Amino acid sequence: MNTVASLALLQLFLCAAATVAGTFSTETVLPAAPGDVVLLQCYTGGNITPVWTTWMKGGHIIASNGDLHVDSSAKDPRLTLELNGSLSISKVIFDDTGSFLCSSSLPDNRTINAQVQLQVTSGPNNVSTLIQPTIMLPNRTLVSKRGQTLHFKCMAWSSSSQQLNLTFSGAPNNNTSLAFTPFTILNYTIKDIQPSNQGVYTCNALNTVSNRMVNNSTELLVYYIPSGHPDCMSVEAQNSSSVQLNCFWFGAYPTPKLRWGEDGDFQVTDSLVVSLNRSTLQEGQTLTCTARHELLKLENEKSCSITLSAPYPQGNPMVSVLEGTNVTLSCRETSSVPAANTTWRKGQSQEPIVPGSKYILSVEGPDLKLTIVNISKYDEVYYFCRSENALGIRELEVFLTVKASSSAYTGAVIGVFVAALITGCAFIVAKILYSRRHTICLVFQQSLGKLETLQAEDRGDVVDLVESDDEQIFQDAVPRLPPLTNGRHTTLVQIHRIPSSEDHEVIVETHPEPPEQKEERTEELTEESREEVEEL
Repeated sequence: MNTVASLALLQLFLCAAATVAGTFSTETVLPAAPGDVVLLQCYTGGNITPVWTTWMKGGHIIASNGDLHVDSSAKDPRLTLELNGSLSISKVIFDDTGSFLCSSSLPDNRTINAQVQLQVTSGPNNVSTLIQPTIMLPNRTLVSKRGQTLHFKCMAWSSSSQQLNLTFSGAPNNNTSLAFTPFTILNYTIKDIQPSNQGVYTCNALNTVSNRMVNNSTELLVYYIPSGHPDCMSVEAQNSSSVQLNCFWFGAYPTPKLRWGEDGDFQVTDSLVVSLNRSTLQEGQTLTCTARHELLKLENEKSCSITLSAPYPQGNPMVSVLEGTNVTLSCRETSSVPAANTTWRKGQSQEPIVPGSKYILSVEGPDLKLTIVNISKYDEVYYFCRSENALGIRELEVFLTVKASSSAYTGAVIGVFVAALITGCAFIVAKILYSRRHTICLVFQQSLGKLETLQAEDRGDVVDLVESDDEQIFQDAVPRLPPLTNGRHTTLVQIHRIPSSEDHEVIVETHPEPPEQKEERTEELTEESREEVEEL
């Protein structure tokens, strides 16, 4: 009851003071964080000590140095009323949030009314940025692979309200806001991350009451490697005593590590150049360049290689040309590694050919061509296509034959005449043979008969005249003739009769007689044999 009366009396006093003495009032907003010490001012017009001051909150008197007494329920040891009328609060808590009313009487009979809005806020706290999937480097920088889908999460906590904002900085002084939200978590997604998305991502948390802002930044790197393998190249040095090896692997981030050979350290570069002495090289040797990258495991290292090869020029070793015309000699060399230096030379002394009106040098793809103008007998020499690299020197020897223009036509005419003569002779011989074909056949048959007779007489063996398919042979023995006195032998003839349905043929077999009877009775035996054959 006393409290109510006191409040009513205070309100009447304030109203009366404002009406009679021309009192004016102020209203301010004062933010504070838990644990802070705040000072609520009632009069800010100067350094004047009021006669009395009273502070109220929520309808209760919480501090006063006048006739009004503080409510026992509102007493707080953290509250202190200062001499100038200000109210000091130590170790502010969230419950202190609210409106504080002040009434102060000045020595000049003025009454000051003031209202202070105390806002106890907290945060932003626990501000963080999470990016997944990524790999964290030792310096806490995040790494992703080009083409991945990344999920961003911005988080913070504030009391009593906040706003989250995710920004991206890809270049100096170039900040872009990606998303914002009044909630405690902000989600954002980037699909198919590219090198252009590489930069610093910042989560900005703002307490909308205290206007306090807290930031958390994270650097994101986008790694990528070329889809193919490194490129290896060999270059012939100017003095041809060494070989320069180049290994390129452009388009990788971060810079790859390259190494030539099996030994030695890797070098952080996208173009590695080394020089090897000619004495350390050999035909068929294979040299390898190995590339390493953070996105590649050791077993998946990429590489390229070069196999060294000596030059081998190719072309036509013999060329024939008419005097007074032009000729082009061609030489091709494509197998050498490193690429060979190819030149044309002339004569056994291999004098270098100097381009001019007589000799024209040209290159068509892999072919090195030498054109000789207005050919003469002087040009009938050896020409050399000389290719040289660090592995050796090889030459293609080309001999140029120069023919006189008249001799060429004479040879052609003679060739045509000889061909016509041979054709005509063949035609005449064929015609003669065809017109006398019957005579030739008869002579040929007689010659064959005589040849068979001579062969039969020389053999002195058995003569069988058989023209029958029957297998049964009937033999009639003929007695031997007595030997002759001259020591020669004659022949005993046996006649075999072969049965046949149509004809009867005689087979005559001759058997040699002893040597002493053969020669004396030859004529007699021949006549008897003829008679027997005629009887049959």
